[in-house]
Amino acid sequence: MTNNYFGKGWLRFWPYIGMAPALLLYLLFGLGPSLATAVFSLTNITGVTGAPWDWVGLQNYVDFLGPSGGSRDNYASLGRTAIFCISVTLIQNGLSLLLAILLNSRLKGHLFFRSLFFMPTVLGVTIIGLIWTLFFYIGGPADVIFTAMGINTSFLGDNNSAFFWVIFIQIWQNLGFSMVIFMAGLQTISKELYEAGRIDGASRWALFRYVTFPLLSSSVTINVLLAVIGSLQTYQLIYVLTSGQHNTSTLAYQIFNAGFGGNISTAGYNVSATQGYAAAIAMVQFVFVLIVTLITQWYLRRRETQL
Repeated sequence: MTNNYFGKGWLRFWPYIGMAPALLLYLLFGLGPSLATAVFSLTNITGVTGAPWDWVGLQNYVDFLGPSGGSRDNYASLGRTAIFCISVTLIQNGLSLLLAILLNSRLKGHLFFRSLFFMPTVLGVTIIGLIWTLFFYIGGPADVIFTAMGINTSFLGDNNSAFFWVIFIQIWQNLGFSMVIFMAGLQTISKELYEAGRIDGASRWALFRYVTFPLLSSSVTINVLLAVIGSLQTYQLIYVLTSGQHNTSTLAYQIFNAGFGGNISTAGYNVSATQGYAAAIAMVQFVFVLIVTLITQWYLRRRETQL
């Protein structure tokens, strides 16, 4: 007979009663809106109260992905989204791991530098965007420095370099958070393992490769997944810095622009920016994020079991 640890009679239902509020909130604010987005993506709903709307089937998806005049720019946004995700994930985690190792070695002033690198994490996206906009502004500090070096660029207004600077600012903003996770992982590694390795004549690189990095596998998994999901969903920073101009628009920004930015004009092809069209882009993003996340998680979990 199965033992019930919550008692007999109505006491058996306590676990379900306890889960009910959280489950209800999830259905109302999590699963419900997600299902509604999938349904709205098949309509031309505008979001205006009382405005008529009709079922359009897959037309929104055809407008976004089909052989239309705007599909070239839409696929370019998909490509920039992938580049943004890969660049942010690799560079951010590589730099944060390096900083975590350096600041975990008790260097002079390590507490100050921990706070310094973590500080951008607590700032809001709007504040960060405004700070860097002023920094890159014509006549600003960056402009003065680069002009003195003989380099002429308009930074966030340059079609060739604006996307690079957005990636740089995204990494700068989240570097401290990834660093803290790596530092927490480093502090769980026993010093005796390093001492044993040094006795056996292992170099610093060998200690990192065969001791530090394998034992940080769970921290690597967390940081990579957070960086992947976060970068694929970033639109606020792009909105504040460039408003999606100068070849910086990503898939997440297109969702925001389609839902709240009016008509979308790309390559001479106009699409009515309805809530239904925005929902269709959101579903494309959902599939994109789901595939990338599942592949990443599968690879990282497989790597953890092999180490």
